[in-house]
Amino acid sequence: MAPEFSVQSRAALQRRHPQRAGAPTRLLIYSHDSFGLGHLRRCRSIAQNLVHTYPDLEVLILSGLPIIASYDFDERVRYRLVPGIIKLSNGDYKALEAADIREAIEARSQMILETAQDFQPDLFLIDKEPLGIRGEVTETLKYLKECGVPVVLGVRDVMDDPVAFAAEWERKLAVPALEEYFSEIWVYGLERIYRPLQGLPLPPAVEQRIVYTSYLWREEELTETTAPLPVEPPFLLVTPGGGGDGEGLVDWVLSAYERAPELMRALIVCGPFMHAESRQQIEARAARLPHVEVLTFEPEMQRLMMAASAVVAMGGYNTFCEILSFDKPSLIVPRTRPRLEQFIRAREAERQGLLTMLAHDADDPDPQAMIDALKALPDQPHPSSVVIPGLLDGHQAIAHRFARLTGLALEPSARVARA
Repeated sequence: MAPEFSVQSRAALQRRHPQRAGAPTRLLIYSHDSFGLGHLRRCRSIAQNLVHTYPDLEVLILSGLPIIASYDFDERVRYRLVPGIIKLSNGDYKALEAADIREAIEARSQMILETAQDFQPDLFLIDKEPLGIRGEVTETLKYLKECGVPVVLGVRDVMDDPVAFAAEWERKLAVPALEEYFSEIWVYGLERIYRPLQGLPLPPAVEQRIVYTSYLWREEELTETTAPLPVEPPFLLVTPGGGGDGEGLVDWVLSAYERAPELMRALIVCGPFMHAESRQQIEARAARLPHVEVLTFEPEMQRLMMAASAVVAMGGYNTFCEILSFDKPSLIVPRTRPRLEQFIRAREAERQGLLTMLAHDADDPDPQAMIDALKALPDQPHPSSVVIPGLLDGHQAIAHRFARLTGLALEPSARVARA
């Protein structure tokens, strides 16, 4: 059960920000997005659903990904770009524009603090990293604590191997930060499936702040600019997410089609972060295969997921939510480096009967194993064949917790959006 915190009345909020009396409620989101699209897409989904639920709400997302401009947002959801940084394969960070990573972190930290001071949020939602990348959110946390603004940490259903994760958070001083600054910790998953914070030395007071929201429902988003599908159904959708480390999955799928061209038509979406040379090699191989099409990037992945007969993926958080939401048979080929997140998620989901996992030898994947798995995939049971109560109720839970922490009234008739 979620812990109960004192509800802040609208009058209390107005006393805290007297110059904003009668103004819309404001949510500030910090999107930890140094690698891939996962954090940004999850934050966007939460923001979109909250403004669809609460007409008196404005959201501002802080992100370092310029590709955020490719996505459609509700008019009450805005974003502000901070200097971009990327996470390297060895775990280090690299600034995209500044000469030195320390210079980039300092600039980001100052911009985050100034944004909080200007925007005056009623709640601050931090994605994944309690103190931000290299502690860049620390000063903002201190400022908001002085202002009495509630702060929430949102984490995905699986973080990493418990031992490795505990060591990482000890190094980052994350647990003391949770105790000092955070009102709640939202886990975007189900305790029945996995407990991502297990193994951490959490004080009882912090344990009581953990709220399992469940997974985040997705639905097809249609806009005036939505283009026709690039491939007519039936087809298999192959997606390595952002694509930054997805060459292995796509290579294995292509090797299967090169030996078994009779397989169902496949649509491969490489992802915007796949290395250009790797993408060009993939496109050249696919051009010789009559039943394989390749796209670089599709911001409206939901519509492709909805149209597909089945899905082949690495199994990142957002892809997993879409597989459940659109009820697609799926084959998950998880990465195991630098984190075990995808492997653990796939393993636990397979135990629940929600999908099939295919582990592979990174040095010498067997094409026949992939051929056999792809042939079996269309006849695999759909996720809905397994009844797990509340599996996709994440947005409803978040809307209620948001109302609880900000003092907003959630009317019984209010529609909690699902997108």
